[in-house]
Amino acid sequence: MAHAWTTDRAQGLDRADEVGGARGSFLLPEGIIYLDGNSLGALSAGVAGHISQLVEEEWGSRLIAGWNGCGWMEAPERIGDRIAPLIGALPGEVIVADTTTIALAKLLGAALNARPSRKVILSSTDNFPSDLFSATAVARLFGAELRVVDRSEIPAALRDDVAVCCLTHVDFRTGEMHDLPAITALTHDVGALSLWDLCHSAGAVVVGCEEHGVDLAVGCTYKYLNGGPGSQSFMYVRRGIQGELENPLPGWLGHEAPFDFDPSWRPAGGIRRFLTSSPPIISMAALEAALEAFDGVSIEQVRAKSLSLSQLFLEAIEERAPASLVLVSPRDQRRRGSQISLRHEHAASIIEGSAARGVIGDFRAPDLCRFGFTPLYLSHEDVFRAAEMVAEVAVAAEAATG
Repeated sequence: MAHAWTTDRAQGLDRADEVGGARGSFLLPEGIIYLDGNSLGALSAGVAGHISQLVEEEWGSRLIAGWNGCGWMEAPERIGDRIAPLIGALPGEVIVADTTTIALAKLLGAALNARPSRKVILSSTDNFPSDLFSATAVARLFGAELRVVDRSEIPAALRDDVAVCCLTHVDFRTGEMHDLPAITALTHDVGALSLWDLCHSAGAVVVGCEEHGVDLAVGCTYKYLNGGPGSQSFMYVRRGIQGELENPLPGWLGHEAPFDFDPSWRPAGGIRRFLTSSPPIISMAALEAALEAFDGVSIEQVRAKSLSLSQLFLEAIEERAPASLVLVSPRDQRRRGSQISLRHEHAASIIEGSAARGVIGDFRAPDLCRFGFTPLYLSHEDVFRAAEMVAEVAVAAEAATG
């Protein structure tokens, strides 16, 4: 039925929503509907004050004493424990460190070391390019092979020569989501380790690392976790295998006794052994403050609102936009992350035109419009209004090209 969605109906969903709109907790520009949180999350209102306090009172007044007196040394584990519930992990299984690509390389190396008789890293052709670059280099360094297959061929490619299966949970182009429980189980069936990239999952999708027996994972913190541009990544290592894995890039902070300055490497116990260098405290302060937005909200609630927002957007778009604006994300919402991707030959101009009206989406060459849905600061009314404006721009683009 045409135009079934109305502003009143969208507002009704907001009134019934358990998560609620938290737009006031984020510093979004007036008049902007931000649907690009799957690239860079919005600025949390508490971040600036938290950084200022650290710079002026901790660094400024305490100087070197801040490392021990202000909890800087414990920050990677402390912040990791705040991320853990968002990916279904236990305390002591997540640590914040490095960039995603470096973290991925470290865990790939650790996995190859743990399976010395196996010489294959398995991945998919649609994996994030940086992940494939990293896996290629690690395979070369360890005398292994990177085997890349179509995502549909992953189950058949899981053989007894695979040391680690490395996949991105949610495809950055389309939002399509791998069946993490099934693939993890198949990986274990052949004696391999599972390694998931959660960059487009953490903070928006129910992952269930502990429930599904995920061995290893990495993820960025500047998308749905709102940690700020270039914020640190996180690493997840299942508690039961932490003692079996070696950090292939050891550094002083992952040492059992870093201030002994012992030239002999003795890895710290638990997740801390995967640290390498001193943490960037100012950047991590921004992340720690940003994570406060998740206080009192379960990831299941976040996911439920995410699905409601994205489904509203899709239905409202399809009621109004021309047929040439084609859905490339899975129509089944159980198979997609927190994004909707649409294909159009004039995608770049649609994203540009939408931005001119205050709707910020994302263009990916050659023809994709991507829209991400961050439940913490988006309301159903926001998303409905955004769909109206995107559809209007698409109709205008269609008319302009005849």
